[in-house]
Amino acid sequence: MTLLTRADLEEHARTWIDAWNRHDVDAVIAPFASGAVFVSPRAAVVTGKATVRGREALHDYWKRALAAVPDLVFTFETAVCDEKSQTVVVHYVSHAGGKTLRACELMRFEDGRQVYGEAFYGADVSEAFE
Repeated sequence: MTLLTRADLEEHARTWIDAWNRHDVDAVIAPFASGAVFVSPRAAVVTGKATVRGREALHDYWKRALAAVPDLVFTFETAVCDEKSQTVVVHYVSHAGGKTLRACELMRFEDGRQVYGEAFYGADVSEAFE
């Protein structure tokens, strides 16, 4: 069984941000297990459901979502890692479609693969960044 260290989890967080900033959906989903589950209020807007199941469905969802916001850029803030639970929470700022949002993503791993993800978004804070 593969257990990720704190350094592994932190590296995943930074690699994930970099992949999104390159708009490289293949790199974003690379660490996901085939049966992974992802939950996001944004998914409900794109797919009709807040829960997306499986790598293929995630790939399709993120391709469609990214096409709607071609100016997407994430700014890494911090990562909170828990080796025992094999989780990382990535705190970042999302700039897309004229909005700036603080966000967090919870990521849980089993045997070195991401099996669960959940996105949390704050209010538009664009004025705070002017």
